Parts: sequence; structure tokens; C-alpha cells
Amino acid sequence: MARNILRISLATIFVAMLHMSQAPAVWGQDQEKSSCSTARAAGEWGYVYTGSLIFPTGAAPVAAVGGFTADKDGNISGTQTRTIAPGEASHEVIKGTATVNSDCTATGTISVYSLSGTLLPTAVLAGVFVNNQREVRYLFESLVLPNGTSIRVVITVDAKRVFTND
Repeated sequence: MARNILRISLATIFVAMLHMSQAPAVWGQDQEKSSCSTARAAGEWGYVYTGSLIFPTGAAPVAAVGGFTADKDGNISGTQTRTIAPGEASHEVIKGTATVNSDCTATGTISVYSLSGTLLPTAVLAGVFVNNQREVRYLFESLVLPNGTSIRVVITVDAKRVFTND
């Protein structure tokens, strides 16, 4: 009986040591996958934003839908279709940069251009990546016109990867 207990104990210790020897590799993989980065945000994204522009005369609803490509260095380029009530929809180009922190928070500066290349507003965004960096939620912190005029805004953005293997 003592021999059986000894064999079981030795087998248990061996299995435990085997598992523990693998732990650093497994922990490193999990840590890498669970931390966010600008490089991991690279890929094709689709987004929608909605909210309000707040003018001295009152609020105007705004909405847009678009897509963009983010590279591993945080450069962003894409297109959007935007409407501000009561106006017509505008087709626009977006360009900018974004930085993603290891805690999955993010910042971005995005400039909007007409299709002819005229600079329109520039937005500064604060965000957070979720769902293993397959989705991001942004909030407009500021919106500035080319002449330097700041427009008060309440706008949120919801973006998702177009392909989950990006």
C-alpha cells in the first residue's frame, strides 16, 4: 500500500512539474493575445458614427458610414458617406493616425477631405478596443474646421473588423 501511495505521489508530482514547465510559454501566449497594440489593429475596418453637432443656433444630427484601412504603424485611410441634417449626403475621404495602448485604450486624429482634396474638419478621438481587438468604440473629443473654429460635438463611433482574420 505504501508503494502504491509512493507511485501515485511520484506520478502526480511528475505531471504537475510537466504542466508547470509549460506554463511560461502558455502565459506568454495569452499575455501577447490579451494585450492590444497599434500593430494588432492593422486591417480593414467598417464603421458607423452618429451624434450631434452643437451650433449656437441649436444641435444638428450627424451620421456617417464608411470603411478604412489601418496599417501596423497606425496610419489610417478610407472613405465615408456623411450627412448632417437637413443637408444631403457627402462622399468624403478620411486620413489620419491612431495609437493603441497595451490596455486597449486608443487615440486618433482623423482629417476629412472632400473628393477633390479640400480639407474639411479634423477630429480627435478617444477610444477603447474590445472583443480581442475585433471592435473599437470611439468618442469624438473635438472637431475643428480648417479655419481653426471648434465645433462642439457629441458623436460616438462603432467600428468592426471587416475580416476577423486581419
